[in-house]
Order: sequence, then structure tokens, then C-alpha cells
Amino acid sequence: MTSIRLSKELEEKLDTIAERENITKSEIIKEALEQYLVDYERKANPYDLGKEFFGKYGSGKGDLSVSYKQKVRQKIDEKMSH
Repeated sequence: MTSIRLSKELEEKLDTIAERENITKSEIIKEALEQYLVDYERKANPYDLGKEFFGKYGSGKGDLSVSYKQKVRQKIDEKMSH
């Protein structure tokens, strides 16, 4: 069991909606919390979104980030010599 404290303004809005919709305040709060949790779980950081792919299709060459200029120059030279 969890208890919450609401501001007077929020309590009044909740009362109004509960009465208008003919449902309990608890039902409204539960539904709102469930939606919040669903939305929270959907918010993934960039790492979580791509972690299944990291390293999956690697070239096996661990120096590509530091030797890319040399590799590009080599490819250009090879094309120019043919």
C-alpha cells in the first residue's frame, strides 16, 4: 500500500474528473501511474537502443578510428594507379 500527498489544486482536479467519469480517484491514479511506467520503459538511452548491434558487424580491425585517413589515402591511390 502506498500513500501520496497531493496539492489542494491537484486533489480538486482529481475529484472533478473522478466525479465526471464516475470512477474512483484510485483508478485514475493507477491508470496514470501505469501509463507513466510504460512511457518510462520506452525511453531508452542511445546505448540501450544500439547495444545489440555494437561489435556485431565489426571488421575485426580495431584501429579504424585512428588510421582512417591512411586507409582512405591508400584507396584513392589504388584507384588513381589503375
